[in-house]
Amino acid sequence: MKVVAFKRELQGTGASRRLRISGQTPGIIYGGSEAAVNISLDHNALYHALKKEAFHSSVLDMEIDGVTQPVLLRDFQMHAFKQLVLHADFQRVDANTKIHLKVALHFVNAEASPAVKLHAATISHVANEIDVLCLPSALPEFITVDLSNVDVGQSIHLKDIKLPEGVTAVTHGKNLTIATVSVPAGQVSAEAAAPAPEAKKGKK
Repeated sequence: MKVVAFKRELQGTGASRRLRISGQTPGIIYGGSEAAVNISLDHNALYHALKKEAFHSSVLDMEIDGVTQPVLLRDFQMHAFKQLVLHADFQRVDANTKIHLKVALHFVNAEASPAVKLHAATISHVANEIDVLCLPSALPEFITVDLSNVDVGQSIHLKDIKLPEGVTAVTHGKNLTIATVSVPAGQVSAEAAAPAPEAKKGKK
């Protein structure tokens, strides 16, 4: 995704306030061997970009004065009650250096699982994102969690997820629970709900 930014010379609370009034959002780019650079971005473009999942978990092409460089969105601040982006932080990306980032999980095929089809179970998503470590070129926009084989009483853990090539989960020694399966109270499975066959009557 492409982001257009502009260098800003003026700093401080007053300068940032004037930027916001003019429809701009102050920000900063840091990291790498270069010094940090204060920037401004078009507020409306940034606001709508922040609604896109890929904007948070993709390497972005940031253009400043006609020069493009790869960056990651690292942080942003929103106004307490207004739809206003107050500030955004971006980090430069080195193609040969691994990056640590949270990546969203996409759950698929729940309706086809034995848990849902046979037992009308509920599959609860315990985690919606995980920490990963990889080179920028291997960074996935999201990671798919296939629920097609999940049955009642089972859970999906981090070790059960197939990660894209070159991507490692940052676990800190924990096998994170990703999803759990449960049958709602008062709910019975399709098999249990089926009436028992009547016994054949003998001949008189």
